[in-house]
Amino acid sequence: MQELKTAIRDIPDFPKPGIVFKDITPILGNRDLFRSVINQLASKAKKVAPEKVVGIDARGFLFGAAVAYKLGLGFVPVRKRGKLPYETVNFSYTLEYGESDMEMHVDAIGSGQRIVLVDDLLATGGTSGAAVNLVHRLGGVVAAALFFIELEFLHGRQKLSDVPVHSLVKF
Repeated sequence: MQELKTAIRDIPDFPKPGIVFKDITPILGNRDLFRSVINQLASKAKKVAPEKVVGIDARGFLFGAAVAYKLGLGFVPVRKRGKLPYETVNFSYTLEYGESDMEMHVDAIGSGQRIVLVDDLLATGGTSGAAVNLVHRLGGVVAAALFFIELEFLHGRQKLSDVPVHSLVKF
């Protein structure tokens, strides 16, 4: 884990002043580190027997799609409003540096389907909470939420209190 933590770069004042962005591109560019992250997330996902993987726009797509592929499951994107071509369900929320809307196709998840949510980062929990809300609105069950990085000082887990949360690297 220390090798993963060391490879993550801090970028101050991005995307806005006062935010310290956790840059994961060194992980993505290193085949061994990226493989390690995917293998660890897939191992945790497998334990909850999901039927699909939900990934959050945009970096959650990188990890979520790879985990879905490794487990032989379908992948469902949760995107920013206006980016999906078919009929959607929508959820508006507040995040650490503004407001946003997330959406998912109305037919992406069936009633009772077990879902594992995958994203790169858990910060305040707003985006992840929106994704959980969308899954629930479609009748799905979020069996676990998996993150590569968690910023513990922002207490994002509190917004996911009814979902088991696992993160690989914590700051």
